[in-house]
Amino acid sequence: MAIAKSKLLKKLKENWPNFTQAHLNKTVDIVLNEIKKALRRNDSVELRTFGTFKVRIQKASIRRNPRTAEKVAVQEKKVIHWKMSKDMFKKINNER
Repeated sequence: MAIAKSKLLKKLKENWPNFTQAHLNKTVDIVLNEIKKALRRNDSVELRTFGTFKVRIQKASIRRNPRTAEKVAVQEKKVIHWKMSKDMFKKINNER
């Protein structure tokens, strides 16, 4: 299940009711934009106890369309790789 930005903002508002919705929205926008800018610069982004985002290059390759079995050439592109932290791994696997 993915979390929508609206759900994230709702949860933040519940936890910090003294902040206005506009301030919380602006804060989330700033954080997400800074992550995007860092990834565009090919920098890695580390969020302690959550994980690390890095940009990797996916090499060009020939792939197959599963519906038509037609071969398709895919160009080299950048992809975002996320690696969870050890703390996140422990929380997900109920080791704490």
